[in-house]
Amino acid sequence: MSGRITSSEVAKRAGVSQSAVSRVFTPGASASAKTVEKVRRIADEMGYRPNFIARAMVSGKSRIIGLVVAYLENQFYPEALEKLSNALQEKGYHVLIFMAGKDNASIEHVIEEILDYQVDGIVTASVAMSSTLANRCRAAGVPMVLFNRSQDDTGMSAVTSDNHAGGQKIAQHLLATGHQRIGYIAGWEGASTQRDREAGFRAGLNAAGVALHAREIGNFTMNGATEAARRMFAHSPPDAVFVANDHMALAVMDTLRFELGLTIPDDVSVIGYDDVPAAAWPAYNLSTVRQPANRMVAETVAILMAQIENKTEAPRRVEIDGPLVLRRSVRRVRRSET
Repeated sequence: MSGRITSSEVAKRAGVSQSAVSRVFTPGASASAKTVEKVRRIADEMGYRPNFIARAMVSGKSRIIGLVVAYLENQFYPEALEKLSNALQEKGYHVLIFMAGKDNASIEHVIEEILDYQVDGIVTASVAMSSTLANRCRAAGVPMVLFNRSQDDTGMSAVTSDNHAGGQKIAQHLLATGHQRIGYIAGWEGASTQRDREAGFRAGLNAAGVALHAREIGNFTMNGATEAARRMFAHSPPDAVFVANDHMALAVMDTLRFELGLTIPDDVSVIGYDDVPAAAWPAYNLSTVRQPANRMVAETVAILMAQIENKTEAPRRVEIDGPLVLRRSVRRVRRSET
């Protein structure tokens, strides 16, 4: 057969109604196993493919979720976004990934482009959203959930690990193992993850009457982290450093060991945040706070599905506690003073 095959032609060949064909190719719709087997077999023979764009125009639902990311260098995101895409596909949704920069102009352009696709929902990861853009999505009737980011706007749903608690855990552990000159290498200052991790870390130090010994900024990049480590260890080096994420912490460890000739953890302890796969590699054995990606994905999908089904569903802010994972990059016993 030549030309595009229609659902009515498949229905006629299969001896069923056109609505039956539509149900077979609609995720979650009801159709008997016998009908599904017959219709799909005939559709394959005829080369039929459902027209999801046409269906979206009729139903008002595209079954497409727009996923916005700013960068994928951080190992946490590719793995987490794969889990997120799989979870949405299990719900019968297709995922379109859009790359955006960190600046508001770039994000605004991407959001406008996403809305042109008539998506049913939006998930943003590693990007900050302004209240203006959030209101634009609400006005279009498109629910949005921030993944691994939060905003001060309580009208936006967000799912994160408990970054403040994670920072506190790190401070408490470094103090408990006898560290006294404790440094911090910050991420990008505009990120809520950076802000909350540092706030928790400082709160943990302050509760023990300990001041932060040194602070530098790595902007969540490996090059930035390398430069930050060089500056931090040029004068009065710390005996421990918390790096705001593992992506930077790995670069810091390489710089300390191979460029500055320091031994980890004998000369300095290093601890990160995320628990990316490389953190467990024998070459690093990085102590870190694990972000509970599976639970974060499940909560994100649950919130998004609820808001798609019910436009009046209230926004939700979810923070999920993650464990401190201890490996060999942090000194585990208190070192006696000489």
